[in-house]
Amino acid sequence: MTPSSYLWFIPLLPFVGFLINGTLGRKFPRPAVTAVALLFTALPAAIVAYLWTIFKAAGAPDAISAVSQPWIAISGFQVNFAFTVDHLTLIMLSIITGVGFLIHLYSAGYMAHEEGFWRFFAYLNLFMFFMLVLVLSSSFLLLFVGWEGVGLASYLLIGFYFTKDSAANAGKKAFVVNRIGDFGFLLAMFLLIAHFGTLNFSDIFTSITAHPEWHGTFLTAIALLLVVGAAGKSAQIPLYVWLPDAMEGPTPVSALIHAATMVTAGIYMVARCHTLFDRSPFALGVVAIIGAATALMAALIGTVQQDIKRVLAYSTVSQLGYMFLACGVGAYAAGIFHVLTHAFFKALLFLAAGSVIHALSGEQDMRLMGGLRKRIPVTFYTMSAGVIAIAGIPPFAGFFSKDEILYQAFISPNPLGKLLWAVGLLTAGITSFYMFRLWFKTFFGPQHFEEHGAVLHENAAPIHAGAHASKHSTLVLEEEHGSAHDSHGHGVHESSWIMLFPLVVLAILSVIGGWIGVPAALGGHNEIEHFLEPVFGSPDAAVEATTAVASHGLELGLAAVSVLTAALGFFVALYFYILKPGTSIALADKFAPVHKLLENKFYVDEIYNAVLINPILMISRVALAGFDFIIVGGLPSGSAAGIRGLGGLTRRMQSGNIRSYAGWLALGAAAVVVIMIYQAF
Repeated sequence: MTPSSYLWFIPLLPFVGFLINGTLGRKFPRPAVTAVALLFTALPAAIVAYLWTIFKAAGAPDAISAVSQPWIAISGFQVNFAFTVDHLTLIMLSIITGVGFLIHLYSAGYMAHEEGFWRFFAYLNLFMFFMLVLVLSSSFLLLFVGWEGVGLASYLLIGFYFTKDSAANAGKKAFVVNRIGDFGFLLAMFLLIAHFGTLNFSDIFTSITAHPEWHGTFLTAIALLLVVGAAGKSAQIPLYVWLPDAMEGPTPVSALIHAATMVTAGIYMVARCHTLFDRSPFALGVVAIIGAATALMAALIGTVQQDIKRVLAYSTVSQLGYMFLACGVGAYAAGIFHVLTHAFFKALLFLAAGSVIHALSGEQDMRLMGGLRKRIPVTFYTMSAGVIAIAGIPPFAGFFSKDEILYQAFISPNPLGKLLWAVGLLTAGITSFYMFRLWFKTFFGPQHFEEHGAVLHENAAPIHAGAHASKHSTLVLEEEHGSAHDSHGHGVHESSWIMLFPLVVLAILSVIGGWIGVPAALGGHNEIEHFLEPVFGSPDAAVEATTAVASHGLELGLAAVSVLTAALGFFVALYFYILKPGTSIALADKFAPVHKLLENKFYVDEIYNAVLINPILMISRVALAGFDFIIVGGLPSGSAAGIRGLGGLTRRMQSGNIRSYAGWLALGAAAVVVIMIYQAF
């Protein structure tokens, strides 16, 4: 078999796993369900590993394609059902299959006592199938199939606990908000067909390259519509509101879909379309501004969240903003580099948070934690690696990818480059603060819970009176049934090794994963940038000239400023939550309006409800009432009344009176005569 023959198996195998568990899993024992899910996730990972050997071999091709028969052919318009692997695709495939396998393995322990165990793994495999189709596609249309498919799988997984209203509503919210973004994507595809007559990537990008005079105009319109789609999928302003609510799903779902894979689809799409975006500086500027604004806004909200998963959710939104910022300044390789490192440390953070929740029988409120580092040491040390990585402390992975984005923003020819760098730097400091805040509140300080067979008491922690009461203070959360069942009666305890092994692997990757992008200023060769050159090309003359002026000294200076900013965030968190634990409460009281603004997430959901959702619901109710009154109730009633009237009239004709019959006969004869006279003239 040729390498191209293997491409079809990469998405096909998870789909087979979905079919087996989805149709027969209810009758399987749980180990069999787990074996099927893991097998059909491990095999694609093995194929991806084989592809790496091909791409790293001497004389490796720039891309490997597998093309089937034409998929759609209408009046000269043709789209092939085809898969292609290039260097960018290979990195995304590695993230999806590698991190995806670890999360599947973790889920086998985390969801061990859940009802619907087979259904959960069927949904996970379905998601893997659609995500792999998305990144393997060689056309916008096939990418859109995967794009919509991961939206469906996300809806199913977020709403896994569908008997719980909050989970069901969160799934619907994610589905609806993503459809808004997808509408922009659809319009972009219509414009692509109108201007290029095709949706195949190679044909469109070749056409753009062949016309160097094309700048802005219709290319800007297409790019901006694609940005709308990317903003929905990758949770950017103004369509980010679905992702924090998506934490209603099981914790492995948060790790897989909303940290490592699905939410990066928008960044992948923008990077894939770099040829188009490079011809529209305006569209790139919009991407950069949206990314910077999203990164800062989400980071600010994350500083006051009490739910451990929601802190990580807003952290995800913020980090996605960093990736958007990178693409907006033309540093696509840096954006993809951060996609890679973020997959390692954010999946680790979510899974470690799940281990904490598991140990505390479902508790998610950090005010009811504390002092856990000696109780769950493996979780503590592995999560520490993730916290340090996302904070940007060298030599952990997040430092190299984040600083590459900041450096590229600083030297960017974009007029707002320095401002974007400043916003990114401020966001980095805030990120360090709220992540070490999570670390200290969870693992350090006094124990804020009482143990009686793992029972957690709501009033055991000194909760600030101005804060909201915990939403998760009961023993068994509806969201985390399996965790409570598994740990009930055993007190706070470490997770099983089927859950801890993925944490250890991801912790190692969070430490060393960034070393493939060490810049020349630090003695490295930025291997990932060179690896992606066949996709993004070498820097053009303008970028090379700018880079030549920017010395290694500047890059080292900016890195030093970034590290000092991260260190400042650490020391502020240390002072607030360890050295002077009452300081944060005092500041919250002193700046109550600001604290309330952040606590209520800038009232974005409330604004959307007032401006959009409630009016739409009101119009819908009025329209439904009118439809019900006129169509459902009125039309049948009116029809019945008309038939009754007609029946009454015809009944009078059959009266049994001879004079009445003679009158009707005369009336009919007169009508016939009138018609004949009319036809004669």
